[in-house]
Amino acid sequence: MKIVFVSSEAAPYAKTGGLADVASALPKALAEAGHEVKVFLPLYRTIKERFPHLALRVAGRPEAFSVWEDREASVPVYFIEHDYFFNRGHLYCTAAGDDPENGDRFAFFSRSVLEALRAIDFSPEIIHTHDWQTAALFGYKKFVMGDDPFFRGTKSVFTIHNLAYQGLFDPGVLGRIGLPKRLFRAEDLEFFGRVNFLKAGILYADAVTTVSPRYAREIQTPEFGCGLDGLLRARRASIRGILNGVDDSMWNPADDAMIAAPFGPDDLAGKKKCKKALLEAFGFAPSVPELPVIGMVSRLVEQKGLDVLVDALDALSLLGIRIIIVGRGDPSIERQLIMALNRFPQNLGLRITYDDALARKVFAGSDFFLIPSRYEPCGLTQMYSQKYGAVPIVRAVGGLDDTVEEFRPETGEGTGFKFQDSDSGALVEAVRRALGAWKNPKWMSMLRRNGMRRDFSWKRSAGAYLGLYRELLG
Repeated sequence: MKIVFVSSEAAPYAKTGGLADVASALPKALAEAGHEVKVFLPLYRTIKERFPHLALRVAGRPEAFSVWEDREASVPVYFIEHDYFFNRGHLYCTAAGDDPENGDRFAFFSRSVLEALRAIDFSPEIIHTHDWQTAALFGYKKFVMGDDPFFRGTKSVFTIHNLAYQGLFDPGVLGRIGLPKRLFRAEDLEFFGRVNFLKAGILYADAVTTVSPRYAREIQTPEFGCGLDGLLRARRASIRGILNGVDDSMWNPADDAMIAAPFGPDDLAGKKKCKKALLEAFGFAPSVPELPVIGMVSRLVEQKGLDVLVDALDALSLLGIRIIIVGRGDPSIERQLIMALNRFPQNLGLRITYDDALARKVFAGSDFFLIPSRYEPCGLTQMYSQKYGAVPIVRAVGGLDDTVEEFRPETGEGTGFKFQDSDSGALVEAVRRALGAWKNPKWMSMLRRNGMRRDFSWKRSAGAYLGLYRELLG
């Protein structure tokens, strides 16, 4: 198959979250399965600065755009160059908030991808786009390109990575970006008096996917639907949940150069060295008896349940544990955690930063890994933690529920501990259950090995996407 991926970010070029990992790893897995894949990104200023080897593929007029290509990439990656829209010091947000021209910027990118495909003479069977930044592409394909024979056989897939981010803009944006003004109605792109870009993907793509099966069901309910649950229920036959994967070549404690010692499911000796290194990095002295360490690597925002954790710290501090947190986010939550650090210096370690090497130290050195999210479309850290032998403690929502199996001591099956309610009491009770396993070395060994042997590879996920593509193409 000839497949085109369209994303506003992809590693290693531009990254703000898990979308970049997906847009990097999934195309590689599809290409390894024998398909012809091309990836399209905006040419941001940071990409120009960090990847000077990019080659000009198609030169546009100053008021149009140019297409650049990374010919050294394992999968061909193309970049839409338009200095006014993309030669800025940010991807989406300035210090003052969202870039006010985001609607115009990413609509331009979406339309330009269709024009660029003509320019490089690549007529795809599948166009697969991601999140609101690329959803307008389906509006152009349907209402502007019409029956263009170049795209007549092309089927389309739209993936929602986080329904809470929808791309809402003033009604005038339709005229500015060249989509019919008649689309400003509830049946199309109008949403409480604004234009909703995400609706273009939900309405006009041939299939809609989410990044976990449970999240696909959750977004069709009022609790998780963010005002779009009715529309999503109407399209339920076209919605599918496909779990994200993990790049095994990037996340493997047996050959991770950023951690203190290698280890694997059949030899966990290196795990103790990694724990010692983690404690030293956060200034904790060795303890007798040894205390369990609960790690967190997270955006410090309400979605991730950090306020629930703050409420639980008084009770958790009495359990004889250490909690180590790495991340940054909402300034008010950051302040609450700094205040908690002053109250519980023997129990809490904190770094207000995001650093990949430090994050890997947390995965490798922690005994448990806590994710108390209010909602979680997929989540990757619970997969990383299992691969690194850190037993997850998670709220049973979205991809967390799909990827963590409750431990059953009587059978030795399971990989972690789950709780249902988003409150401090439920969180503390789950931690207590995890500490029950900590007191039994045999149970901890089973938990760690069960998690480390789970298959979270992209090969599995790519197979599910290929099945969907073939279904659309008949």
